[in-house]
Amino acid sequence: MTTPTRLLPFAPRRAVQVLAAVGAAALLVTGCGSDSDKGSDKKSDNASEASGGTRTVKDATGTAVKVPANPKRIVTLTQEDLDAVLALGVKPVGITNGQGLSKPPAYLAGKVKDINVVGNLLQPVMDKVVAAKPDLILAGDMQDEQMLKQLREITPATLVTMAPTDDWKLSFRGIGNALNKMNDANKVISDYEAKAKKAGEGLGGNKGAEVSIVRWNPDGPSWMEKKQFASGVALDMGLKRPKNQDKDGNAHTPALSLEKINEIDGDWLFLSTLTSDGEKALKDVQEKPAYKDLNAVKKNHAVTVDGSVWSTRGGPIASGVVVDDIVKALSAK
Repeated sequence: MTTPTRLLPFAPRRAVQVLAAVGAAALLVTGCGSDSDKGSDKKSDNASEASGGTRTVKDATGTAVKVPANPKRIVTLTQEDLDAVLALGVKPVGITNGQGLSKPPAYLAGKVKDINVVGNLLQPVMDKVVAAKPDLILAGDMQDEQMLKQLREITPATLVTMAPTDDWKLSFRGIGNALNKMNDANKVISDYEAKAKKAGEGLGGNKGAEVSIVRWNPDGPSWMEKKQFASGVALDMGLKRPKNQDKDGNAHTPALSLEKINEIDGDWLFLSTLTSDGEKALKDVQEKPAYKDLNAVKKNHAVTVDGSVWSTRGGPIASGVVVDDIVKALSAK
């Protein structure tokens, strides 16, 4: 990050120390017929790949990794990776709990009922990973080199799938390529973008409204910069951010004091939490005059949403949830 006060929106994750240009875009095929794969959108997903063969891709750190041509046993270590593979119609054999949760995220719960949990977010239990017998591990934005080494001893096909500046679409395309499903990934994104545009155009008097997107932490609120996941979805819908929140970046601000709470105001206010302490802090401040004086609150335009969706790095399924949440709120008025 460029300033000492900026915080990653995905604590407790550690920032990836790589050039922003590397990112998930580096998940391009570099071996096994790779000349044509530089334009992998044009390549039939499984064309020319024999069952049991391998392909070479570069992960989000630029590391070249051999992966199965058609992986069958995938373990995901973040909910973003899980979201991505489910959107591609692939059922993993091992998953981790959601961000800030002791269970898989609620919005994916119905899709993962019978899948083994191998640990918490970016904290896999190695014995459980071994028991899953993976042929591909998607390690999200993990930067614990010792842990990555252990995972690569289980299977060398272990990929870091996200860099700090990657949006969900970039990371998702990289995962799609790693799974040899780039065409499918592009279609998922195209379908999402069409849905977001149509939803935004159907908001009537709230079309183009300013939406404030805030995560409430135990020590106060933080508003999201406009390249953060949920902010990007709102922009895809043609909505706007309040002027003081119209900042590039995919982070959130430091927690604001009660004296600066006006910074979170907007036509609409979407509030999320990730912990029980954050939820308690939000409930406490909602009784205070400074909160009640916000324009969005006075208009009954303050909406509580699921932080395990809105305050993460996102994915195609989560994007659909955010679109639906916004439509539900803005269409009700």
